Amino acid sequence: MQASNQQVLEFQPRSTQNSSFVNIADVSKVYPTPTGPYTVLENINLTVNQGEFICLIGHSGCGKSTLLNMVSGFATPTTGSVTVGGKRITEPGPERMVVFQNYALLPWLSVFDNVYLAVDSVHPQKPEREKRAVVREHLAMVGLSEAMDKKPTQISGGMKQRVSIARALAIRPEVLILDEPFGALDAITKEELQEELLTIWNDHRCTVLMITHDIDEALFLADRLVMMTNGPAAGIGEIMNIDFPRPRNRDQIMEQPEYYDLRNHALDFLYNRFAHDNDAA
Repeated sequence: MQASNQQVLEFQPRSTQNSSFVNIADVSKVYPTPTGPYTVLENINLTVNQGEFICLIGHSGCGKSTLLNMVSGFATPTTGSVTVGGKRITEPGPERMVVFQNYALLPWLSVFDNVYLAVDSVHPQKPEREKRAVVREHLAMVGLSEAMDKKPTQISGGMKQRVSIARALAIRPEVLILDEPFGALDAITKEELQEELLTIWNDHRCTVLMITHDIDEALFLADRLVMMTNGPAAGIGEIMNIDFPRPRNRDQIMEQPEYYDLRNHALDFLYNRFAHDNDAA
């Protein structure tokens, strides 16, 4: 039986955030099928503050990607509304950029040109010199200045994901949407990119919505962890506040007892209270 009321686990008062920015109100998503309507999401309500870092977690099929696709504008709600900065979202826009797990780079273009294409598409009126400077700045930000002339086939998976992040950030989005961006990477590269992402976010503080299957990743990165119930008709089961001070040091926060309280609570939610039928182990 799914939880009917959204709960919040909190260990200390949260610091004051900016005003609400992303609003998901009474959202459901229903797809027609040959056997009748299939409800993916039901009664989703979530408010995200400007500059906040939110992670979403839940079992496969719970509608995490569908929910963020409605924020990005790639999908529209069946009922309810999604607004960003007070504007109702009905289509994609450059103020909401997405980083996918599979990088989505054009293999025939260089690293530089993959990023330049995004900047030129969004800001065609900018002087050429300025656009090229923006590309170089953001490639340097993710440590790829020396690789800007290489093709995607000539660089590693971690470097490809750095290109994707640079491309998304180069147009200065208001909302950065990350769909499990580090899921295919090895553990060392994954931790390196998590550190880089936090450094960039600390500098620019755009609003981040990120899907993950990694509880430790969420506890290191996020201000709040949104935990989804199982589908069909998935909803938000709980929202966990993560109040470790920023900037964060991975080793320091893992020494705190609260870290393991939060981790164990999330594990209990996912693998006991909302255990997936196919995840028995």
